[in-house]
Amino acid sequence: MIIDREKALELHRRARGKIRIYPTVNIRNEEDLAVAYVQGGVWAARAIQENPEDIYEYTGRGNRLALISDGTAVLGMGNIGAEAALPVMEGKCLLFKNFGDVNAIPLCINAKGAEDIIAMAKLAAPTFGAINIEDVSSPNSFTVVERLQEELDIPVICDDQHGSAVVVLAALMNSLRLVEKELGEISVVILGAGAAGIAVARLLLHAGVERMTILNRCGILGPGNGCMNFVQEEMATRINTEGRTGSIDDAMNGADVFVGLSSRGKISADHVRRMNPGAIVLALSMPDPEISFDEASAAGAAVFAEGLTGTLNAMPNLHAYPGIARGLLDVRARGLNENILMAASRAIAGAVDRRRLTKRCIVPDLFSDEVTPRVAEAVEKHLIQALILPAN
Repeated sequence: MIIDREKALELHRRARGKIRIYPTVNIRNEEDLAVAYVQGGVWAARAIQENPEDIYEYTGRGNRLALISDGTAVLGMGNIGAEAALPVMEGKCLLFKNFGDVNAIPLCINAKGAEDIIAMAKLAAPTFGAINIEDVSSPNSFTVVERLQEELDIPVICDDQHGSAVVVLAALMNSLRLVEKELGEISVVILGAGAAGIAVARLLLHAGVERMTILNRCGILGPGNGCMNFVQEEMATRINTEGRTGSIDDAMNGADVFVGLSSRGKISADHVRRMNPGAIVLALSMPDPEISFDEASAAGAAVFAEGLTGTLNAMPNLHAYPGIARGLLDVRARGLNENILMAASRAIAGAVDRRRLTKRCIVPDLFSDEVTPRVAEAVEKHLIQALILPAN
């Protein structure tokens, strides 16, 4: 779907912001004012001072999420800065609200590095029930998320990492049913080793995938690759113990699944022909995929999907993050882990009726009203069973 530039700018000009703050309490007289603000606010403040957990009873913290970005990896634009990132972050907050009824607040910050983002998030944490780190470049994205998950007592989400991983695993679960293969027996190639690529690899490993190859701009992650950051090096030690080297030409030989998180035109029909029968091609780069549906299908791809909405088997992260956030907030979760993400993936995959599951329908409809409640319920059930909840 191609959106006209002037139409988009006119919407933003007219709206002057895609989210607003509305009161939940009416103030019609002096008593209302006193109860809601000075005198009443003091009683609520004292109650929270005596029992900090009461903050969830007397404030909106429990349904409030901070969407923090430094603007260094925004969609396909890269490092555009905090100010330019704001309309994108406002749009993301709109989706959190519309699809998950989560009150998300955009915080675009002029950070000089990971430590600035971490400091900002920790200072703001008392106001929020969860934090989403958005469009922060890798490897800073991993540094920020992992540090905050260790140091805060609220869940820290990164849609670029967690949302991407969840939707890929969900699509793969359904695709494998169609081609009659199992996670433990397939060979996966991931092209793109940024935040999304590494997070997808981590979740697939946790789900049981044993054979995986990841490539960055210098080729296969492993010995001799001079372009690896510390996150990529750590992943290479996990998945490439035999020291494989080479390019995408080498990696695609005998692959069962291709996951593209790179850019337009990065693979050809010849690459797809090198894959095993029943090949699954998830060409998720945006706005244009690594290979077109027509090219991939003609070369023998059994299942094909893209990342952009309005395309065949569109796999937007929108299937994942509203429901994950909703579930985490509803039970006041303290953290997030791969088992929770696995539960979310299974919920998304299960939202496609088995009778409707075909090579042209491996993920739910974008506007299905079942997806977010299913994901939220799955997250909540897992958390309750695993007791990743407040002490009381």
